[in-house]
Amino acid sequence: MNSFAHALPFLDRPLFAIGTSLPDWMAAADRKCRLREKRATPFIDHEDSVLAELAQGVVRHHRDDYWFHTSSVFRDHEMKLAIEIREIYGSEHGMRSGFVAHVMVEMFLDSFLQKKFSGQLERYYEIVADADATQIQRSINQFATRPTDKLVPAMASFVKERYIFDYLSDQGAVKRMNGVLKRIGLEPLDEKILPWAATARERVYNRVEDLLCGYALDVGKPE
Repeated sequence: MNSFAHALPFLDRPLFAIGTSLPDWMAAADRKCRLREKRATPFIDHEDSVLAELAQGVVRHHRDDYWFHTSSVFRDHEMKLAIEIREIYGSEHGMRSGFVAHVMVEMFLDSFLQKKFSGQLERYYEIVADADATQIQRSINQFATRPTDKLVPAMASFVKERYIFDYLSDQGAVKRMNGVLKRIGLEPLDEKILPWAATARERVYNRVEDLLCGYALDVGKPE
């Protein structure tokens, strides 16, 4: 799951919701700074309520990621979509079809949740914008694999870019997928992926109840 899917059920607990997003943010902003469940767990009952809420959110992130990524529904969907992407691009240099399928399934889920829970993505961004990023960075440095000074600018960029809104269109999702690919040194997708993206999105929407069977919100059927 991506950061919005992780945080959405917990927006009434802003620091907890931010905590569920932190592992994904740090994986992009500072790859050597990891927020592991094992290191966060000792802090979930800390007397510092900010630190405790963030640590609880990080732990929840990893537990939700586990059930989601190990479910047979997700793995089957990811494999089928990866095969289709491989057929589109053949043996073109740099194409990692499994990685692209994995990330785009998560993007399509975020877009479904935007539609299903109208206004909640805006609320999520407001929560992040209102948070004290310096305090959060100082807190997570108590259990991160190494200290970081990159969370504050990463949170500011996250609020400014508002990239999750782009997932609502196939062109927007591909644009953001290409941003991920560029960041890790892989070749971007081109326009020939767009017809596939439209059908893949529909199939993800049609399986959303199964894909999110362990989710903390009732996603219901596609509208």
